[in-house]
Amino acid sequence: MRVRFVWPGKIKSPGIRAQLEVYAARIRALAECEIVETRTARGVPEKAADKILNLEADGIEKSLSGGYIICLLDRGKEMTSVEFARLISARERDAAGPLTFVAGGFLGLAERIVGRSDLKLSLSRMTFSHELARLVLMEQVYRALTIVRGLHYAK
Repeated sequence: MRVRFVWPGKIKSPGIRAQLEVYAARIRALAECEIVETRTARGVPEKAADKILNLEADGIEKSLSGGYIICLLDRGKEMTSVEFARLISARERDAAGPLTFVAGGFLGLAERIVGRSDLKLSLSRMTFSHELARLVLMEQVYRALTIVRGLHYAK
């Protein structure tokens, strides 16, 4: 199975970046894992939200060829960790391409990216910073893979 994470920009927080590296290594022990950090809209004022979303979407689109695409959205489907593991297991059996997770920047995702998704996923009804959401996503993917592989992982 190939798992790809796509999001605009690099993680600025050293602590979160370090934890992302930990989970990337854990995931790589169970599946192919790629993290794609696309271009951000630097220098564009926040009041030009549509321009920021479209510039970020330009970079994200380049990494969305083939496979099953899951976009993180606050209005997406919520799942338990076991339900999420079942989804990953089903995608692994049917995999024609990578399982691609797309997380937006601080403004979220452009609708044209959301429209390309096979599933819209919410990590919680609560709001997380985009950097923390990326970490939670990677932890949950790792947890799901351990469930699928029948490995022990702390609850």
